[in-house]
Amino acid sequence: MSGLPNCPSCGSEYTYEDRELIVCSLCAHEWNPNEAEEANDEQITDANGNHLNDGDDIIVIKDLKVRGSSSAVKKGTKVKSIKLIHRAKDGHDIDCKIDGFGAMKLKSEFVKKA
Repeated sequence: MSGLPNCPSCGSEYTYEDRELIVCSLCAHEWNPNEAEEANDEQITDANGNHLNDGDDIIVIKDLKVRGSSSAVKKGTKVKSIKLIHRAKDGHDIDCKIDGFGAMKLKSEFVKKA
């Protein structure tokens, strides 16, 4: 037993070290185990403290002004199938599409899990 983690992409146990990276011999996925541990520690939560995951549906809990537009995303708007952004420099950690507005980034503090 090598003690190396399974591949996060395909789940294979056949992984090996290549300098600071770990490589899967089946799917050729490469990752840095130190960065993977940091990303797993960083859990994004909604306004109520519920953990959010990719693909979740959320509800906006506050009217949000949209830059460059005279309209706003209204409180109670449901957003389907979100994608989480870890370590976003601008503070927005949710990437989504909202009907009537298109692609948009939101902050998790203004949403709740549906």
